[in-house]
Amino acid sequence: MQKLAFNYEEVEMATACSHVAEHLKKVKPRTKGCEECLKTGDTWVHLRMCLECGHVGCCDSSKNRHARAHFHETQHPLIQSAERGEDWRWCYIDDMYL
Repeated sequence: MQKLAFNYEEVEMATACSHVAEHLKKVKPRTKGCEECLKTGDTWVHLRMCLECGHVGCCDSSKNRHARAHFHETQHPLIQSAERGEDWRWCYIDDMYL
């Protein structure tokens, strides 16, 4: 934990995600597009893959936000970008990059 002085009080801030050990699995994408959008014939902006089960959903910039909806339904907090050339991961609970 990192400690910051603020108005004479020490405030602890998380410096690392505590969900990786429990939720990060070796998974492959279950589909080549947003699972829900493919079923309904809808479109998306960018894709995100759940790092616990491989679900592929559309990002928060997409109108349906299926990746975030998957997190709320399953409590699987870790995702990674499923976009070519992007290499980042995110934790919904800690609201931080991994």
